[in-house]
Parts: sequence; C-alpha cells; structure tokens
Amino acid sequence: MTGSTALRARGLTKRYGSHNTLVRAVDEVDLDVPAGQTLAIMGPSGCGKSTLLHLVGGLQRPTGGQVWLAERRIDTMSERALARLRRDDVGFVFQSFHLMDELTAVENVELAALLAGRSPGRARKRALYLLDRVGLADRAAHLPSALSGGQRQRVAIARALSNEPLVVLADEPTGNLDSAATVEVLRLFEELHAAGQTLVVVTHDARIAAVADRVISMRDGAFADDNRFASTTTGTVYGGWR
Repeated sequence: MTGSTALRARGLTKRYGSHNTLVRAVDEVDLDVPAGQTLAIMGPSGCGKSTLLHLVGGLQRPTGGQVWLAERRIDTMSERALARLRRDDVGFVFQSFHLMDELTAVENVELAALLAGRSPGRARKRALYLLDRVGLADRAAHLPSALSGGQRQRVAIARALSNEPLVVLADEPTGNLDSAATVEVLRLFEELHAAGQTLVVVTHDARIAAVADRVISMRDGAFADDNRFASTTTGTVYGGWR
C-alpha cells in the first residue's frame, strides 16, 4: 500500500446533545493519512482527539461526513461489516491494555486471530512471532498479572498486529506507563514505523509527538495546527523519528 492513502475523512463530524447542550466533539474534519505514515494527534482533554480516533476506526458512527479505510467507505457500512473490518483491518491499542487476565500473553495475542477464523496452529505461530518481535518471547506463558506495565502494553501492541492490520490506532498508549516503560513502547513504535506500518496515535505525551512524521493539534473538535515532518511521497523523514 506504499504511496496510497490508508485513512481519509471528509467533513467528519460527531455531535452530542442538542440546542443549548450541543457539543461538537469532532467538527467537520478533513484528514488524509498516507500508508506508512506515523501521525500523532495532540490536544487538551476533551478536544475530540479520542472521538476522532474512534470514528476513523469504526468504533463510533459519525453524525456527518465520510470516512474511508484504504478505498472502502466505512461510515455507511452495516454493523456486521464494521465488526469484520475492525477485526481484520484495524489494530487498536488502548491506555488500559484490555488484556484478558485469565489468558497468558501468547493466548491474548492469538485470540484475535482465532476469532478471525485462523487455524489454532497458524494463530499460535503468528502470536509467538509477534511476541518475539516485541521482545517478549520469554514471557509468552506468563499471565498479565506477572508482567510489568510496559510488558503488558507490548503484549497489547502484539495483539493489535495479529491480523496484519492496514492501520494501528493507539489511544494514549503510554498514559499508564512510567518513563522506562514509555521508552520501551516508543522503541517498538519506531520499529513498526521502519517496517512501514501505518500508525495513528492520540497522545498527551510530547515524546511520542517528537518521534512522529506528522503532528496534528486539535482544539474544540477541529484541527488547530498540522505539522508535517516527512515527505509523504518519498518516505524520507526530515525530523523527529530518531
């Protein structure tokens, strides 16, 4: 998908309430994310950045506007089609990990592939490969309770990659981590970027913004600033990702 657009939105809008209680969580946003780009979305709490992430990932329905994942328009999809898209083509990483406490690290990672219909053998092979890729091959049989915060987040990232998604959407992925664990996750994002994975990260953390190709600032549901640090045609990074 190099050179193509991974995500596109036009006039994307999400409103809550009505009249005097109307809240424009996302207000007529236009967005293009080229394949392979790492985009950081920043802004104060309540500015709409998490809602935007949920809209482009098919977790919420927009009030208005259109969203495409690759060349497929998703805002008009049925609930069944959206569920399939989230399962097969989008990887989600959240602040609170959302791991299954009773499953080991490898079982957590392979679960998404099993739900997508992969054979147990194929799902386990992929999960072990991904845990090795995120530096946790020796923790495959451990329950989440036996892992540090940074290790749990790396398991969550491996799970998000289990079905080779077109795009990974991360919502405050370092919000619950200390500085050392944050560095672990930053290094992993760097490796994913180098491998050509499209990443959209909502964050308050300036360290993540500093390693992105592009940073968009949001305020009151709209884009306040859009800083591009990389060529979207050549893939050459001019700043930040180091």
